[in-house]
Amino acid sequence: MGAHHHEVVSVEEQFEFTAESKRNLLIGMGAGIALVLLGSYLLSQGGGHDAHEAAHAAAGHGAEHAHDHGDHGYHWTQRIIANLWLNSVYFAGISIIGMFFISYNYLAQAGWSAAFKRIPEAMPAFLPVPAIIMIVLAVFFGDKIYHWMHEGIMDPASANYDAIIAGKKGFLNKPFYLIRLVLYFGLWYILWRVIRNLSLQEDEIGGTDNYEKSIKYGTAFLVVFAVTSSTSAWDFVMSIDTHWFSTMFGWYTLASWHVAGLATMTLAIVTLKEKGYLKAVNESHLHDLGKFCFAFSIFWTYVWFAQFLLIYYANLPEEAIYYRERFSGYGGIYKAPFFINVLLNFVAPFLVLMTRDSKRTPVILKIACWSILVGHYFDFYTNIMPGTVGANAGFGAVEFGFVLLFACAFIWSISSQLTKANLIPRNHPMLEESLHHDIA
Repeated sequence: MGAHHHEVVSVEEQFEFTAESKRNLLIGMGAGIALVLLGSYLLSQGGGHDAHEAAHAAAGHGAEHAHDHGDHGYHWTQRIIANLWLNSVYFAGISIIGMFFISYNYLAQAGWSAAFKRIPEAMPAFLPVPAIIMIVLAVFFGDKIYHWMHEGIMDPASANYDAIIAGKKGFLNKPFYLIRLVLYFGLWYILWRVIRNLSLQEDEIGGTDNYEKSIKYGTAFLVVFAVTSSTSAWDFVMSIDTHWFSTMFGWYTLASWHVAGLATMTLAIVTLKEKGYLKAVNESHLHDLGKFCFAFSIFWTYVWFAQFLLIYYANLPEEAIYYRERFSGYGGIYKAPFFINVLLNFVAPFLVLMTRDSKRTPVILKIACWSILVGHYFDFYTNIMPGTVGANAGFGAVEFGFVLLFACAFIWSISSQLTKANLIPRNHPMLEESLHHDIA
């Protein structure tokens, strides 16, 4: 499949975001909204309370104390809020990985990815959506997500006072948190816009000036992301479990985002090729993308296991509670997602992508990518849900509805971006190298 390196390939390709595609995505978003509304109605009629009561005793005092907001005064709207937060974090991560990918390719002056760079370049366009949702949720419903935002939690005179959480108030306070939230999304989006504009200018005027500027801004982004990828992981996910912390969590979350972003990118490229686009992308490009997905699935597993093993081996109550909740807490409702996470994120991609030919076969790449994407949704699910809704979690209409809604909106965002420029960056200095990219 694909163009052999001796063939002449036209670099003039315009992506068409067809009326049929738009209609299908609107139908998908409509179905997502309908499922969320149906699920919300069912939850409002008492869904989840029985499970909550059954699991309350099983959760243990440590879990109860760490996740006060998940176990006391539960209201069905918390599940809506938790799902909004979960999907926003998940899709924000996938979006920014597009920028991460093109930035480290610029820094390495890698030429192989030039033929399909428009795909990762389009991904961060979605960032404003999760940014707005997360800022609104943090401002108005922060106490439904974070234990440390509870009233009086850091006031020694309050009945809700928690000395451990109060010790973290220098970092975990609402004004500083909101500033960080705005900075994350602001810096990521602005740097992406700069590189995107340079790329579009390069397409029109050629030369190497814009390419050299892109290397500088890409490097600046990597410096920014080196810090913000960890701190955002603490803010978005780890601080939900306020008593617990892991020094590896930043790397762990980055690895999860990265491999999910690579899977999204690969899936998009394979799908576009099947529709007759990206003729310049050949089997060797797919092979390299498959190697990326394979390698970083293993890397994620390494970080996941290292974090787990250290906590398991030490067996300190304040650390082990995090995994106890996910194994046996809340009546064991998180045990299945926990192991599905490992199965889909490591076992499946490892076995499927192990051989050389599998990485060059579109259908196998699609299977592996879908496994990774579903798996890392479960990854964030098991990280976020125990601390937000506790025993009231589940997989119902609300969960499926939000995933469908976000996925369709994300695809719409990427598709819209792809229409704004030639699908192959015709004046990229490394394009010739990419067109002749071939692995024997």
